[in-house]
Amino acid sequence: MMKCSSRGLSKGAKCLNVRSFSSLRKTPLYDMHIALGATTAEFGGWDMPIRYPLGIMKEHLHTRQKAGLFDVSHMVPVRVTGKDRARFMETVTVADVKALPEGMGSLSLITNEDGGIIDDCIVTNAGDHIYMVINAGHEDKDLPHIESHMAKFDGEVSLEKVGCGLLALQGPSASQVLGKLATEDVSKMSFMSGMPVTVAGVPCFVTRSGYTGEDGYELGIPIEETEKIAKLLLDDPDVEIIGLGARDSLRLEAGLCLYGNDLDDTTTPSEGNLLWTIPKSRRESGGFVGADKILGQIADKKLVKRKRIGFIGSGPPPRSHDKLYTEDGDEVGEVTSGVYGPSLKKPVGMAYVKKKYMKAGTKLLADVRGKRREVVVTKMPFIEPGYYRG
Repeated sequence: MMKCSSRGLSKGAKCLNVRSFSSLRKTPLYDMHIALGATTAEFGGWDMPIRYPLGIMKEHLHTRQKAGLFDVSHMVPVRVTGKDRARFMETVTVADVKALPEGMGSLSLITNEDGGIIDDCIVTNAGDHIYMVINAGHEDKDLPHIESHMAKFDGEVSLEKVGCGLLALQGPSASQVLGKLATEDVSKMSFMSGMPVTVAGVPCFVTRSGYTGEDGYELGIPIEETEKIAKLLLDDPDVEIIGLGARDSLRLEAGLCLYGNDLDDTTTPSEGNLLWTIPKSRRESGGFVGADKILGQIADKKLVKRKRIGFIGSGPPPRSHDKLYTEDGDEVGEVTSGVYGPSLKKPVGMAYVKKKYMKAGTKLLADVRGKRREVVVTKMPFIEPGYYRG
């Protein structure tokens, strides 16, 4: 076993020797990752590439400057069909699904009866169905939850997993790179839009979205064609293969949550600073699981005792579970994610703190390996997003 330094990547992640023969699930690109020299680790029950010989720092910066290719085939795409699909999806997510124009998507939340977040997901109106992507390792949690509510639903709806490979092409060169292989004009796609696209002769479903803060696309590809498309994209001199280590630092600089670290079943949208995912129409209509608790917290802010915040530090980065203190020594919060931010050249992270300490500019002390180091509460994202708005 190799030790994993990406402590913020996932709880209990273990790096594996590239020759390890494990029982973990593998994506269609596993053999390609090994051939490219990847160091792999368990993530959500999958054996995933953490870094390549280029190294996490250079992988991160290359994505910010040109384009990075990520294997995200461990994610779970599902298709929701039936004439009442939009109405049903508004019972299990906080999205205004009925108002989504065809070809547009939205980041949303799947919530439980106590108002906690079961998962964050992207919901896209794909015309004759709703296309939803949920997090790795969550199919045994999310799908039974959705199916249990489907069994009580008084309309016509069904759900099925989509067997496909998933690639994310991210960075300022992503549009130009994909445009060389796509039959359709992907440069005009707006952020969070999705549509069928033929890529190198292969029918794919492409969304203009990602998890890095950069412009980019996510491609749903037939499993047997995934490696072909990946190699064609990597043939472009602007593209490098990128592992989950750099994906973690990229998403943190962009202020994006990692479920299991920054969100969990006990965290409400108000606590997680994710009320922007709940449109005004849903706040008025309610009707989603946990609405009483969630809308109650919106109506009475005093019910919320903690908030997710971003911070910038100096020296070694605070990591998940490190405690936060005032200068007087009072414990006021806990770090959920923390890494060195290569773009900012300083540590960045997220934490939950008592509401009194959530204001930008507040100085706190993080207990990092037994030594208290100053961090400053900072508005997220930490970098200027590169999303294409049209």
